[in-house]
Amino acid sequence: MTNTRKKANRIRTSQAMAPLGRPGDRGAFTPAVDKANARVQYQGSGHPLTNGAENSMLYTYESSVKEAFDSIVPTLKQISAMQYEVDFVQQAQRITKSKLGYGLPQHLLDDAWVNQLDMRSLFAWCVFETYHRFCDDVFTRDPLGGTGHSAAFQAKLEECGFHTLDLSPCADGRMAHVIRYVLRLPYKMVRRRSYAGAMFDIDNSLEKWTRTELTRYREGKPNNADEPTRYLKMVVYHHSSVDPEHEGCAAHGSDTAKAAKGGAERLKGFQQAVQNTYCCGASIDCMLLGMDTDTDAIRIHMPDEKGCIDLDNYVDSLDVFDKTRHLSASEAEQWVKDHISSTGGANLSEGMALLMNYLLINNLSQVDYVRSYYNGHYSDIGHNEHFIGAGIGFEEVQLRNLTFFAYLNTVEEAAKDLDVGISIFTGLNVSHGLPVPIVVRYDYHGNVPGERERAEEHCHRVSGALHDRYHDLSERGLLHTMQVVRDINAAGQIEVLDCSVKVKRAQGAH
Repeated sequence: MTNTRKKANRIRTSQAMAPLGRPGDRGAFTPAVDKANARVQYQGSGHPLTNGAENSMLYTYESSVKEAFDSIVPTLKQISAMQYEVDFVQQAQRITKSKLGYGLPQHLLDDAWVNQLDMRSLFAWCVFETYHRFCDDVFTRDPLGGTGHSAAFQAKLEECGFHTLDLSPCADGRMAHVIRYVLRLPYKMVRRRSYAGAMFDIDNSLEKWTRTELTRYREGKPNNADEPTRYLKMVVYHHSSVDPEHEGCAAHGSDTAKAAKGGAERLKGFQQAVQNTYCCGASIDCMLLGMDTDTDAIRIHMPDEKGCIDLDNYVDSLDVFDKTRHLSASEAEQWVKDHISSTGGANLSEGMALLMNYLLINNLSQVDYVRSYYNGHYSDIGHNEHFIGAGIGFEEVQLRNLTFFAYLNTVEEAAKDLDVGISIFTGLNVSHGLPVPIVVRYDYHGNVPGERERAEEHCHRVSGALHDRYHDLSERGLLHTMQVVRDINAAGQIEVLDCSVKVKRAQGAH
Protein backbone atom coordinates (compact mmCIF):
# COMPACT_ATOMS: atom_id res chain seq x y z
CA MET A 1 0.00 0.00 0.00
CA THR A 2 1.40 3.40 -0.93
CA ASN A 3 1.85 6.18 1.59
CA THR A 4 -0.74 8.25 -0.28
CA ARG A 5 -3.28 5.48 -0.02
CA LYS A 6 -2.50 4.97 3.64
CA LYS A 7 -2.98 8.65 4.33
CA ALA A 8 -6.21 8.73 2.38
CA ASN A 9 -7.57 6.13 4.77
CA ARG A 10 -6.83 8.43 7.68
CA ILE A 11 -8.15 11.73 6.33
CA ARG A 12 -11.41 10.38 5.00
CA THR A 13 -14.35 12.66 5.59
CA SER A 14 -16.19 11.56 8.70
CA GLN A 15 -19.27 12.31 10.76
CA ALA A 16 -19.01 14.89 13.50
CA MET A 17 -18.60 13.64 17.01
CA ALA A 18 -20.97 14.94 19.65
CA PRO A 19 -19.43 17.29 22.24
CA LEU A 20 -18.67 15.93 25.67
CA GLY A 21 -20.00 16.91 29.04
CA ARG A 22 -18.39 20.00 30.61
CA PRO A 23 -17.28 21.58 32.88
CA GLY A 24 -15.22 19.66 35.43
CA ASP A 25 -15.70 16.32 33.71
CA ARG A 26 -13.99 15.42 30.46
CA GLY A 27 -16.90 13.09 29.80
CA ALA A 28 -17.21 9.88 27.82
CA PHE A 29 -16.82 9.39 24.10
CA THR A 30 -20.13 9.62 22.31
CA PRO A 31 -20.28 6.96 19.57
CA ALA A 32 -19.97 8.63 16.19
CA VAL A 33 -22.02 5.92 14.52
CA ASP A 34 -25.77 5.76 14.26
CA LYS A 35 -26.87 3.19 16.82
CA ALA A 36 -29.83 2.33 14.63
CA ASN A 37 -27.48 1.39 11.82
CA ALA A 38 -27.43 -2.34 11.18
CA ARG A 39 -23.62 -2.39 11.14
CA VAL A 40 -23.52 -1.55 14.83
CA GLN A 41 -25.89 -4.34 15.70
CA TYR A 42 -23.91 -7.51 15.31
CA GLN A 43 -24.60 -9.21 11.98
CA GLY A 44 -22.11 -12.07 12.16
CA SER A 45 -22.01 -15.45 10.52
CA GLY A 46 -23.84 -17.15 13.34
CA HIS A 47 -20.87 -19.20 14.53
CA PRO A 48 -22.10 -21.10 17.56
CA LEU A 49 -19.20 -19.94 19.78
CA THR A 50 -19.28 -16.23 18.86
CA ASN A 51 -20.15 -13.72 21.57
CA GLY A 52 -22.33 -11.41 19.49
CA ALA A 53 -23.23 -9.02 22.30
CA GLU A 54 -19.57 -8.42 23.08
CA ASN A 55 -18.80 -7.90 19.40
CA SER A 56 -21.45 -5.21 19.17
CA MET A 57 -20.18 -3.46 22.30
CA LEU A 58 -16.54 -3.53 21.18
CA TYR A 59 -17.37 -2.25 17.70
CA THR A 60 -19.34 0.69 19.05
CA TYR A 61 -16.41 1.62 21.27
CA GLU A 62 -13.82 1.19 18.52
CA SER A 63 -15.88 3.32 16.14
CA SER A 64 -16.33 6.15 18.63
CA VAL A 65 -12.65 6.43 19.54
CA LYS A 66 -11.34 6.17 16.00
CA GLU A 67 -13.93 8.66 14.84
CA ALA A 68 -12.59 11.13 17.39
CA PHE A 69 -9.07 10.88 15.91
CA ASP A 70 -10.23 10.65 12.29
CA SER A 71 -12.26 13.86 12.67
CA ILE A 72 -9.18 15.97 13.41
CA VAL A 73 -7.88 16.46 9.87
CA PRO A 74 -11.26 17.19 8.20
CA THR A 75 -12.09 19.68 10.96
CA LEU A 76 -8.75 21.49 10.65
CA LYS A 77 -9.14 21.57 6.88
CA GLN A 78 -12.51 23.24 7.32
CA ILE A 79 -11.23 25.98 9.61
CA SER A 80 -8.11 26.47 7.49
CA ALA A 81 -10.29 27.33 4.50
CA MET A 82 -12.04 30.14 6.40
CA GLN A 83 -9.13 31.74 8.28
CA TYR A 84 -9.48 35.14 6.57
CA GLU A 85 -13.16 35.60 7.30
CA VAL A 86 -14.13 38.43 9.67
CA ASP A 87 -15.62 36.21 12.37
CA PHE A 88 -13.05 33.43 11.86
CA VAL A 89 -12.11 32.96 15.55
CA GLN A 90 -15.71 32.55 16.68
CA GLN A 91 -16.55 30.20 13.81
CA ALA A 92 -13.41 28.11 14.33
CA GLN A 93 -14.11 27.64 18.04
CA ARG A 94 -17.73 26.78 17.38
CA ILE A 95 -16.84 24.20 14.73
CA THR A 96 -14.08 22.51 16.72
CA LYS A 97 -16.13 22.36 19.91
CA SER A 98 -18.99 20.85 17.97
CA LYS A 99 -16.97 18.31 15.99
CA LEU A 100 -14.04 17.57 18.29
CA GLY A 101 -15.53 18.34 21.70
CA TYR A 102 -12.97 20.97 22.75
CA GLY A 103 -11.74 24.46 21.83
CA LEU A 104 -8.46 25.41 20.20
CA PRO A 105 -5.65 27.59 21.62
CA GLN A 106 -7.06 31.09 21.34
CA HIS A 107 -3.90 33.02 20.48
CA LEU A 108 -3.12 30.77 17.51
CA LEU A 109 -6.49 31.70 16.10
CA ASP A 110 -6.22 35.40 16.96
CA ASP A 111 -3.07 35.81 14.88
CA ALA A 112 -4.41 34.03 11.80
CA TRP A 113 -5.30 37.29 10.01
CA VAL A 114 -1.62 38.33 10.06
CA ASN A 115 0.09 34.98 9.62
CA GLN A 116 -1.19 31.70 8.30
CA LEU A 117 -2.52 29.30 10.88
CA ASP A 118 0.13 27.11 12.47
CA MET A 119 -1.58 23.93 11.32
CA ARG A 120 1.22 21.68 12.56
CA SER A 121 0.86 22.91 16.12
CA LEU A 122 -2.92 22.75 15.91
CA PHE A 123 -2.78 19.19 14.59
CA ALA A 124 -0.46 18.03 17.37
CA TRP A 125 -2.60 19.87 19.94
CA CYS A 126 -5.73 18.08 18.73
CA VAL A 127 -4.10 14.64 18.75
CA PHE A 128 -2.84 15.15 22.31
CA GLU A 129 -6.16 16.57 23.48
CA THR A 130 -8.09 13.68 21.97
CA TYR A 131 -5.70 11.18 23.55
CA HIS A 132 -6.20 12.85 26.94
CA ARG A 133 -9.97 12.59 26.68
CA PHE A 134 -9.72 8.99 25.48
CA CYS A 135 -7.57 8.06 28.48
CA ASP A 136 -9.85 9.76 30.98
CA ASP A 137 -12.80 7.88 29.53
CA VAL A 138 -11.09 4.50 29.98
CA PHE A 139 -9.99 5.18 33.54
CA THR A 140 -13.34 6.54 34.70
CA ARG A 141 -15.91 4.51 32.76
CA ASP A 142 -14.34 1.15 31.76
CA PRO A 143 -15.87 1.22 28.25
CA LEU A 144 -13.94 -1.89 27.23
CA GLY A 145 -15.94 -3.91 29.71
CA GLY A 146 -13.13 -6.19 30.85
CA THR A 147 -12.75 -5.26 34.51
CA GLY A 148 -15.69 -7.34 35.65
CA HIS A 149 -14.10 -10.48 34.20
CA SER A 150 -10.74 -10.15 35.94
CA ALA A 151 -11.43 -12.62 38.74
CA ALA A 152 -12.88 -15.18 36.33
CA PHE A 153 -9.84 -14.94 34.07
CA GLN A 154 -7.41 -15.35 36.96
CA ALA A 155 -9.32 -18.45 38.04
CA LYS A 156 -9.16 -19.81 34.49
CA LEU A 157 -5.44 -19.08 34.28
CA GLU A 158 -4.77 -20.94 37.53
CA GLU A 159 -7.02 -23.80 36.41
CA CYS A 160 -4.67 -24.13 33.43
CA GLY A 161 -1.68 -24.24 35.78
CA PHE A 162 -0.44 -20.64 35.47
CA HIS A 163 -0.53 -17.62 37.73
CA THR A 164 0.74 -14.84 35.42
CA LEU A 165 0.47 -14.15 31.71
CA ASP A 166 3.27 -11.91 30.43
CA LEU A 167 2.72 -11.02 26.78
CA SER A 168 5.15 -9.35 24.36
CA PRO A 169 3.63 -8.45 21.00
CA CYS A 170 5.29 -6.48 18.24
CA ALA A 171 5.17 -2.70 18.72
CA ASP A 172 3.24 -2.45 15.44
CA GLY A 173 0.00 -0.52 15.97
CA ARG A 174 -1.95 -3.18 14.12
CA MET A 175 -1.42 -5.39 17.17
CA ALA A 176 -2.36 -2.91 19.89
CA HIS A 177 -5.73 -4.64 20.37
CA VAL A 178 -4.31 -8.12 20.77
CA ILE A 179 -5.35 -8.50 24.42
CA ARG A 180 -8.88 -7.12 24.64
CA TYR A 181 -10.06 -7.79 21.09
CA VAL A 182 -8.02 -10.57 19.47
CA LEU A 183 -7.68 -12.78 22.56
CA ARG A 184 -10.70 -11.33 24.40
CA LEU A 185 -8.89 -11.09 27.74
CA PRO A 186 -9.27 -8.46 30.50
CA TYR A 187 -6.37 -6.15 29.69
CA LYS A 188 -5.60 -5.26 33.31
CA MET A 189 -4.82 -8.90 34.04
CA VAL A 190 -2.22 -9.34 31.29
CA ARG A 191 1.23 -7.82 31.47
CA ARG A 192 2.06 -6.27 28.09
CA ARG A 193 5.39 -4.94 26.86
CA SER A 194 5.63 -4.22 23.13
CA TYR A 195 8.86 -4.31 21.13
CA ALA A 196 9.70 -4.03 17.43
CA GLY A 197 9.49 -7.51 16.00
CA ALA A 198 8.27 -8.79 19.41
CA MET A 199 11.97 -9.06 20.32
CA PHE A 200 11.48 -8.39 24.01
CA ASP A 201 14.20 -7.45 26.49
CA ILE A 202 15.21 -10.64 28.32
CA ASP A 203 16.75 -8.78 31.27
CA ASN A 204 13.58 -6.75 31.78
CA SER A 205 11.42 -9.87 31.61
CA LEU A 206 13.69 -11.59 34.12
CA GLU A 207 13.21 -8.64 36.46
CA LYS A 208 9.41 -8.90 36.05
CA TRP A 209 9.53 -12.63 36.73
CA THR A 210 11.58 -12.07 39.89
CA ARG A 211 9.21 -9.39 41.14
CA THR A 212 6.20 -11.60 40.48
CA GLU A 213 7.63 -14.57 42.36
CA LEU A 214 8.72 -12.38 45.28
CA THR A 215 5.21 -10.95 45.51
CA ARG A 216 3.82 -14.48 45.61
CA TYR A 217 6.11 -15.34 48.51
CA ARG A 218 5.57 -12.13 50.45
CA GLU A 219 1.95 -11.24 49.73
CA GLY A 220 0.32 -14.30 48.21
CA LYS A 221 -0.53 -12.39 45.00
CA PRO A 222 -1.77 -13.42 42.53
CA ASN A 223 -1.64 -16.71 44.44
CA ASN A 224 0.45 -18.35 47.13
CA ALA A 225 3.98 -19.43 46.24
CA ASP A 226 3.33 -23.04 47.31
CA GLU A 227 0.62 -23.48 44.69
CA PRO A 228 1.89 -25.50 41.69
CA THR A 229 1.38 -22.83 39.05
CA ARG A 230 3.84 -21.39 36.58
CA TYR A 231 4.73 -18.09 34.95
CA LEU A 232 3.69 -18.00 31.29
CA LYS A 233 5.62 -15.88 28.81
CA MET A 234 3.91 -15.36 25.46
CA VAL A 235 5.25 -13.80 22.26
CA VAL A 236 2.91 -12.68 19.48
CA TYR A 237 4.53 -12.09 16.10
CA HIS A 238 2.52 -11.02 13.07
CA HIS A 239 2.07 -11.53 9.36
CA SER A 240 -0.24 -10.39 6.56
CA SER A 241 -2.44 -12.72 4.53
CA VAL A 242 -3.46 -10.01 2.04
CA ASP A 243 0.04 -8.71 1.22
CA PRO A 244 2.54 -11.01 2.96
CA GLU A 245 5.61 -9.66 1.15
CA HIS A 246 5.05 -6.02 2.10
CA GLU A 247 2.69 -5.71 5.09
CA GLY A 248 4.22 -8.24 7.46
CA CYS A 249 6.54 -7.32 10.31
CA ALA A 250 8.89 -4.53 9.21
CA ALA A 251 11.44 -5.49 11.85
CA HIS A 252 11.79 -8.89 10.16
CA GLY A 253 11.54 -7.69 6.56
CA SER A 254 7.97 -9.02 6.21
CA ASP A 255 9.42 -12.52 6.50
CA THR A 256 6.89 -14.56 8.51
CA ALA A 257 9.26 -17.48 9.07
CA LYS A 258 11.94 -15.13 10.36
CA ALA A 259 9.45 -13.40 12.69
CA ALA A 260 8.30 -16.74 14.13
CA LYS A 261 11.86 -17.99 14.55
CA GLY A 262 12.92 -14.76 16.23
CA GLY A 263 10.07 -15.03 18.73
CA ALA A 264 10.85 -18.67 19.51
CA GLU A 265 14.53 -17.96 20.05
CA ARG A 266 13.80 -15.03 22.33
CA LEU A 267 11.44 -17.20 24.41
CA LYS A 268 14.09 -19.90 24.68
CA GLY A 269 16.65 -17.32 25.79
CA PHE A 270 14.33 -16.04 28.50
CA GLN A 271 13.57 -19.54 29.75
CA GLN A 272 17.28 -20.33 29.94
CA ALA A 273 17.95 -17.04 31.74
CA VAL A 274 15.45 -17.95 34.46
CA GLN A 275 16.83 -21.48 34.80
CA ASN A 276 20.46 -20.39 34.87
CA THR A 277 19.76 -17.68 37.43
CA TYR A 278 17.35 -19.48 39.75
CA CYS A 279 17.93 -23.19 38.93
CA CYS A 280 15.84 -25.56 36.83
CA GLY A 281 13.01 -25.74 39.36
CA ALA A 282 12.30 -22.08 38.73
CA SER A 283 11.42 -22.71 35.09
CA ILE A 284 8.62 -21.07 33.19
CA ASP A 285 6.35 -22.01 30.31
CA CYS A 286 6.41 -20.32 26.93
CA MET A 287 3.86 -19.89 24.16
CA LEU A 288 4.31 -18.57 20.62
CA LEU A 289 1.38 -17.07 18.73
CA GLY A 290 1.22 -15.73 15.22
CA MET A 291 -1.37 -13.09 14.34
CA ASP A 292 -2.69 -12.16 10.92
CA THR A 293 -3.07 -8.38 11.13
CA ASP A 294 -5.55 -8.41 8.23
CA THR A 295 -8.10 -10.84 9.70
CA ASP A 296 -7.09 -10.96 13.41
CA ALA A 297 -6.89 -14.76 13.18
CA ILE A 298 -4.24 -16.44 15.33
CA ARG A 299 -2.04 -19.49 15.02
CA ILE A 300 -0.84 -21.23 18.17
CA HIS A 301 2.40 -23.18 17.86
CA MET A 302 2.69 -26.60 19.45
CA PRO A 303 5.63 -28.15 21.31
CA ASP A 304 7.80 -30.83 19.68
CA GLU A 305 8.94 -34.06 21.30
CA LYS A 306 11.70 -32.17 23.18
CA GLY A 307 9.24 -29.62 24.54
CA CYS A 308 10.55 -26.87 22.26
CA ILE A 309 8.28 -24.69 20.13
CA ASP A 310 7.60 -26.29 16.76
CA LEU A 311 7.56 -23.57 14.12
CA ASP A 312 5.92 -25.83 11.53
CA ASN A 313 3.15 -27.29 13.69
CA TYR A 314 0.34 -24.99 14.77
CA VAL A 315 -3.41 -24.64 15.06
CA ASP A 316 -4.92 -21.88 12.91
CA SER A 317 -8.11 -20.22 14.11
CA LEU A 318 -9.33 -19.51 10.55
CA ASP A 319 -9.27 -23.24 9.87
CA VAL A 320 -11.00 -23.90 13.20
CA PHE A 321 -13.65 -21.27 12.43
CA ASP A 322 -14.53 -22.66 9.01
CA LYS A 323 -14.68 -26.28 10.18
CA THR A 324 -16.89 -25.59 13.21
CA ARG A 325 -19.21 -22.82 12.05
CA HIS A 326 -22.05 -25.19 11.12
CA LEU A 327 -21.83 -27.30 14.28
CA SER A 328 -23.75 -26.85 17.50
CA ALA A 329 -21.97 -25.06 20.35
CA SER A 330 -21.22 -28.29 22.21
CA GLU A 331 -20.05 -30.03 19.04
CA ALA A 332 -17.81 -27.08 18.14
CA GLU A 333 -16.25 -27.02 21.61
CA GLN A 334 -15.48 -30.72 21.42
CA TRP A 335 -14.06 -30.37 17.90
CA VAL A 336 -11.67 -27.63 19.05
CA LYS A 337 -10.56 -29.70 22.02
CA ASP A 338 -9.94 -32.79 19.91
CA HIS A 339 -8.14 -30.77 17.22
CA ILE A 340 -5.69 -29.29 19.74
CA SER A 341 -5.06 -32.70 21.25
CA SER A 342 -4.41 -34.34 17.89
CA THR A 343 -2.14 -31.50 16.73
CA GLY A 344 -0.15 -31.27 19.94
CA GLY A 345 -0.21 -34.96 20.73
CA ALA A 346 1.57 -36.35 23.75
CA ASN A 347 3.93 -33.35 23.79
CA LEU A 348 1.17 -31.08 25.08
CA SER A 349 0.44 -30.81 28.79
CA GLU A 350 -3.17 -30.87 29.96
CA GLY A 351 -3.01 -27.32 31.34
CA MET A 352 -1.43 -25.86 28.21
CA ALA A 353 -4.01 -27.62 26.03
CA LEU A 354 -6.78 -26.16 28.18
CA LEU A 355 -5.40 -22.63 27.80
CA MET A 356 -4.94 -23.03 24.05
CA ASN A 357 -8.55 -24.17 23.80
CA TYR A 358 -9.66 -21.10 25.76
CA LEU A 359 -7.69 -18.68 23.57
CA LEU A 360 -8.81 -20.25 20.31
CA ILE A 361 -12.48 -20.15 21.23
CA ASN A 362 -12.08 -16.54 22.35
CA ASN A 363 -10.48 -15.64 19.03
CA LEU A 364 -13.37 -17.12 17.04
CA SER A 365 -15.46 -14.14 18.14
CA GLN A 366 -12.81 -11.76 16.77
CA VAL A 367 -12.60 -13.61 13.45
CA ASP A 368 -16.37 -13.23 13.21
CA TYR A 369 -16.02 -9.56 14.25
CA VAL A 370 -13.72 -8.79 11.31
CA ARG A 371 -15.88 -10.76 8.89
CA SER A 372 -19.00 -8.96 10.04
CA TYR A 373 -17.79 -5.36 10.28
CA TYR A 374 -14.86 -5.32 7.84
CA ASN A 375 -15.83 -7.77 5.11
CA GLY A 376 -13.34 -10.41 6.15
CA HIS A 377 -10.23 -8.23 6.44
CA TYR A 378 -9.39 -4.65 7.35
CA SER A 379 -9.14 -2.07 4.58
CA ASP A 380 -6.13 -0.43 6.25
CA ILE A 381 -3.90 -3.46 6.04
CA GLY A 382 -0.87 -1.19 6.39
CA HIS A 383 0.13 1.24 9.11
CA ASN A 384 -2.41 3.91 10.01
CA GLU A 385 -1.44 4.88 13.57
CA HIS A 386 -2.23 8.30 15.02
CA PHE A 387 0.63 8.77 17.50
CA ILE A 388 3.68 7.11 19.03
CA GLY A 389 3.49 6.05 22.66
CA ALA A 390 6.95 6.10 24.25
CA GLY A 391 7.81 5.12 27.82
CA ILE A 392 6.05 2.86 30.30
CA GLY A 393 2.27 2.58 30.53
CA PHE A 394 -0.48 2.84 27.89
CA GLU A 395 -2.46 -0.12 29.22
CA GLU A 396 -5.65 1.67 28.12
CA VAL A 397 -4.66 1.56 24.44
CA GLN A 398 -6.41 -1.59 23.22
CA LEU A 399 -7.42 -0.49 19.73
CA ARG A 400 -5.94 -1.52 16.41
CA ASN A 401 -3.80 0.96 14.47
CA LEU A 402 -4.14 3.70 17.05
CA THR A 403 -0.64 3.76 18.55
CA PHE A 404 2.87 2.62 17.70
CA PHE A 405 4.51 1.55 20.97
CA ALA A 406 8.08 2.14 22.06
CA TYR A 407 8.60 0.67 25.52
CA LEU A 408 11.72 2.34 26.91
CA ASN A 409 13.67 3.78 29.80
CA THR A 410 16.11 5.67 27.59
CA VAL A 411 15.98 6.74 23.96
CA GLU A 412 19.35 5.13 23.30
CA GLU A 413 18.29 1.64 24.37
CA ALA A 414 15.12 1.81 22.29
CA ALA A 415 16.65 3.57 19.29
CA LYS A 416 15.73 0.73 16.92
CA ASP A 417 12.07 0.74 17.95
CA LEU A 418 11.86 4.53 17.79
CA ASP A 419 13.50 4.68 14.37
CA VAL A 420 10.94 2.18 13.06
CA GLY A 421 8.15 4.36 14.47
CA ILE A 422 9.58 7.57 12.99
CA SER A 423 9.97 5.83 9.64
CA ILE A 424 6.31 4.81 9.72
CA PHE A 425 5.16 8.31 10.60
CA THR A 426 7.40 9.84 7.96
CA GLY A 427 5.13 8.14 5.47
CA LEU A 428 1.90 8.71 7.35
CA ASN A 429 2.41 12.32 8.47
CA VAL A 430 5.66 14.05 7.55
CA SER A 431 5.31 13.39 3.82
CA HIS A 432 2.01 15.28 4.02
CA GLY A 433 3.37 18.17 6.09
CA LEU A 434 1.97 16.93 9.39
CA PRO A 435 4.07 16.41 12.55
CA VAL A 436 4.82 13.20 14.40
CA PRO A 437 2.93 13.31 17.74
CA ILE A 438 4.71 11.42 20.54
CA VAL A 439 3.18 10.86 23.96
CA VAL A 440 5.99 10.34 26.49
CA ARG A 441 4.53 8.59 29.50
CA TYR A 442 5.76 7.01 32.70
CA ASP A 443 3.41 5.32 35.12
CA TYR A 444 4.58 5.15 38.72
CA HIS A 445 3.61 3.68 42.10
CA GLY A 446 2.55 6.57 44.30
CA ASN A 447 3.25 4.62 47.50
CA VAL A 448 6.97 4.39 46.69
CA PRO A 449 8.88 7.45 47.98
CA GLY A 450 10.39 9.51 45.21
CA GLU A 451 8.93 7.46 42.36
CA ARG A 452 6.76 10.27 41.06
CA GLU A 453 9.78 12.56 40.89
CA ARG A 454 11.68 9.86 39.01
CA ALA A 455 8.77 9.46 36.59
CA GLU A 456 8.78 13.21 35.92
CA GLU A 457 12.54 13.12 35.40
CA HIS A 458 12.14 10.24 32.93
CA CYS A 459 9.56 12.23 30.97
CA HIS A 460 11.72 15.37 30.75
CA ARG A 461 14.87 13.45 29.86
CA VAL A 462 13.24 11.23 27.20
CA SER A 463 11.33 14.11 25.64
CA GLY A 464 14.52 16.14 25.36
CA ALA A 465 16.39 13.18 23.90
CA LEU A 466 13.67 12.66 21.29
CA HIS A 467 13.92 16.26 20.12
CA ASP A 468 17.71 15.91 20.01
CA ARG A 469 17.73 12.61 18.13
CA TYR A 470 15.21 13.81 15.56
CA HIS A 471 16.50 17.39 15.55
CA ASP A 472 15.65 18.09 11.92
CA LEU A 473 11.98 17.15 12.40
CA SER A 474 11.76 19.04 15.67
CA GLU A 475 13.24 22.25 14.25
CA ARG A 476 10.71 22.25 11.42
CA GLY A 477 7.76 21.74 13.75
CA LEU A 478 7.36 18.18 12.48
CA LEU A 479 7.78 16.47 15.85
CA HIS A 480 5.83 17.31 18.99
CA THR A 481 5.81 15.64 22.38
CA MET A 482 3.44 15.61 25.33
CA GLN A 483 4.72 14.41 28.71
CA VAL A 484 2.32 12.59 31.02
CA VAL A 485 2.50 10.53 34.21
CA ARG A 486 0.00 8.35 36.04
CA ASP A 487 -0.16 6.96 39.58
CA ILE A 488 -0.95 3.26 39.19
CA ASN A 489 -1.77 2.80 42.86
CA ALA A 490 -4.33 5.58 42.84
CA ALA A 491 -5.96 4.10 39.72
CA GLY A 492 -6.43 7.66 38.56
CA GLN A 493 -6.28 9.51 35.27
CA ILE A 494 -3.15 10.64 33.46
CA GLU A 495 -1.59 13.98 34.39
CA VAL A 496 -0.04 16.23 31.73
CA LEU A 497 3.35 17.65 32.74
CA ASP A 498 4.37 19.53 29.64
CA CYS A 499 3.81 19.80 25.91
CA SER A 500 6.06 21.02 23.12
CA VAL A 501 3.11 22.94 21.66
CA LYS A 502 3.91 25.98 23.81
CA VAL A 503 0.53 27.61 24.13
CA LYS A 504 -1.84 28.66 26.85
CA ARG A 505 -4.52 26.01 27.02
CA ALA A 506 -7.84 27.06 25.57
CA GLN A 507 -10.69 27.95 27.88
CA GLY A 508 -12.76 24.84 28.44
CA ALA A 509 -10.22 22.56 26.77
CA HIS A 510 -10.17 20.41 29.92
